[in-house]
Amino acid sequence: MSKLKIRRREQVMEKLSGYLPDGFEEMVAGLIFEYPVRFKIVRPRTSKLGDFRPPHREEKARITVNGNLNQYSFLITTLHEFAHYHTFLEYGNRVKAHGEEWKMAYRKLLLPLIESEVIPEGIKNALENSLIRTKASSCSDIPLMRELKKYDQQRDGLVFLEEIPKNSVFLLNGRQFLKGELRRKRYLCHEITTKKQYLVHALSEVRLNEKE
Repeated sequence: MSKLKIRRREQVMEKLSGYLPDGFEEMVAGLIFEYPVRFKIVRPRTSKLGDFRPPHREEKARITVNGNLNQYSFLITTLHEFAHYHTFLEYGNRVKAHGEEWKMAYRKLLLPLIESEVIPEGIKNALENSLIRTKASSCSDIPLMRELKKYDQQRDGLVFLEEIPKNSVFLLNGRQFLKGELRRKRYLCHEITTKKQYLVHALSEVRLNEKE
């Protein structure tokens, strides 16, 4: 490896150190440099934690990960997206996005986390359960998501939707809702102003409306 490539790799590892658990910088940098992929840390998106885009014409494949994730969520999301890339390299667009081929690639990338002494036991246990029945994302895996959220930066006054009683009025993204029945992993909630119904994730962080 040339001195320039070594220096570039060191710079990438230095930048990644602010986003990853100690000791995983080399692993992720290795993935970035092993494949012709553009890896970018981006501003938070409410609709997704990460994203994979296959190569288009002469452009490289692209992976983006939200920069506001805690270190464990950032690592797992990164591996999730690289599993998409590995699946694309082997199968192209001939398989389902979160089919068995992707699940196999994802499991292989997760194994170093299971064996690591750095990853908290709660997350490791949740990951081991995920390996048995891999979910499409950490957001689809309630036990894993619950463990990961323990390491988010705490914001005063916010609670998980699942923690408040039914028929409570809460605020989410500046809008008022009434909590309803649980539908699998989401609650059927009624927006008070528009009377419309929305399915809200059980682990959404909301604020109780103390005026009600």
